[in-house]
Amino acid sequence: MQLVLASHNAKKLAELRVLLAELAVDLESQDNLGIDEAEEPHHTFIENALLKARHAAATAGRAAIADDSGLCVDALSGAPGVVSAHYAAVAVVPGRDREAQRATQDAANNALLLQQLNGVMARDARFVCTLVAVRHAADPEPLVAVGRWPGHILTAPRGAAGFGYDPLMFITELGCSVAEMDAATKHQHSHRARAMLHMRALMREAWAL
Repeated sequence: MQLVLASHNAKKLAELRVLLAELAVDLESQDNLGIDEAEEPHHTFIENALLKARHAAATAGRAAIADDSGLCVDALSGAPGVVSAHYAAVAVVPGRDREAQRATQDAANNALLLQQLNGVMARDARFVCTLVAVRHAADPEPLVAVGRWPGHILTAPRGAAGFGYDPLMFITELGCSVAEMDAATKHQHSHRARAMLHMRALMREAWAL
């Protein structure tokens, strides 16, 4: 099955390709198909993921999968939540490489999070991933899978791998930050891995993959 990923994030594409490798799926980024990113106007991961999946499916004319994910911090009433990727205000530089812009945004997001948690002792948090897959834009039966990865927010970044909030998210059961993990460990334990475990089961059952 040809499946379009409703994202322009190259690292997310690579991660999901690994997680979908055991299924008969050819996953391609919407970026490669010239599809613009959809708006994300909703307050929940599931609503935004469904909107993005339908947008990609309608434009590409094929099945699509969307990932809406983020960091939810208890002390901040669930923030940054659905605005995790753009938590801090960062100006977009015209003509700038997409990954360079993303790295600047990530650094600003992490700095803002640390500022808002300054002096806060209870720093429990979780990465949340909601995956939605549709066979076509008007699919009345979207597949929905959710994964949660609990940990707590460090007082300073640790590690150089990963992206987003990975350097600040400490996973107690593994004794390290997400950015200190190798790719194989992250792919095995992450919120996306947990969501994809459920999504693979749904795809086998509902789509006979």
